[in-house]
Amino acid sequence: MGASRLAELIATEPAWPDGWLARLPRQAATALRLWLDHPARSPLDALVDADLAWLNADPARHLLFPGHVAWPALLDQIADPPPVLWALGDLDALLPPALAIVGSRRPTREGLTNAAVFARELAARDWCVNSGLALGIDGAAQHAALEAGGRSVAVLGCGVDVIYPPRHSGLYHQLLDRGGLVLSEHPPGTRARPGFFPRRNRIVTGLSFGVLVVEAAEKSGSLVSARLAIEQNRDVFALPGSIHNPQARGCLQLIRQGAVLVRRLDDILEELTHWAAPAFTALSSTAPASAASGDGGGDPLLRWLSDSPSPLDALVALTGLTVPDCQRRLLELELEGRVAQAPGGWVRLPRGV
Repeated sequence: MGASRLAELIATEPAWPDGWLARLPRQAATALRLWLDHPARSPLDALVDADLAWLNADPARHLLFPGHVAWPALLDQIADPPPVLWALGDLDALLPPALAIVGSRRPTREGLTNAAVFARELAARDWCVNSGLALGIDGAAQHAALEAGGRSVAVLGCGVDVIYPPRHSGLYHQLLDRGGLVLSEHPPGTRARPGFFPRRNRIVTGLSFGVLVVEAAEKSGSLVSARLAIEQNRDVFALPGSIHNPQARGCLQLIRQGAVLVRRLDDILEELTHWAAPAFTALSSTAPASAASGDGGGDPLLRWLSDSPSPLDALVALTGLTVPDCQRRLLELELEGRVAQAPGGWVRLPRGV
């Protein structure tokens, strides 16, 4: 079953296991029934055992799913979210607001420089850079973000334990060593295949508030990412370039079609303020009651938290704290039993919980 059909099935909230068995295609239902009734006779048993063994071998290995405390809420907004995400690295990389940076695998020197400049500035503003660890613009942006002390999330078209492309072995290990995260919807050990990469792109854009295309030819995989971003109601940004540069024609085409022309980072951040506005409105309506109660009114975080989940980026904007300071204070409050993580953000716990 593909991601879209699985999403439709999950939306019906079928009971386990009978509801699933009734709704799955015949072949899948037969395989599941055999595994449930006679696991030792099922070919699924060895696969499940191998996956569990991989997960349990290292605390940096994770399996994310809707409802998991670290599941990215933005993925719930797309039509075909991955049923699960295999993760390797630091899950805190999913907490800051994120922008996808994509572009040509054969960039110009100017393109590489521009990708690095935007990535470094995003890191300085406590944003995460999402991309696909690909050669060219993608890798340059992720490397620059990490070098600047920022976060980066790489979504792969293979298993998270498979380094692809092999030339990016150094970047792969740098990402894991510096608080980054590698994600994939494919189980560990899955080799890269051409058909996996367009599907991978929907996760890169789905995890992000918007996508910046730095350089792209007229027929480029980066334009696929831009189209996916539009379908997901994400903002698309493009750097203009010379009409004589073949690697700029895709960006010029995107600008003609309505993408935001970008000259500096503030052009992007000004466009993305609408993402936080609904959260700010919801949080503001709860703040007076929290402050008036005298319970945590002096704490810049407790003041804005309620029983409705509040995303980290909204709390950062409301409190004026930096992302690291906000995360540190949330951890302290969590250890005190005053707040907790929930799908979609952080919630305030009642006294005595």
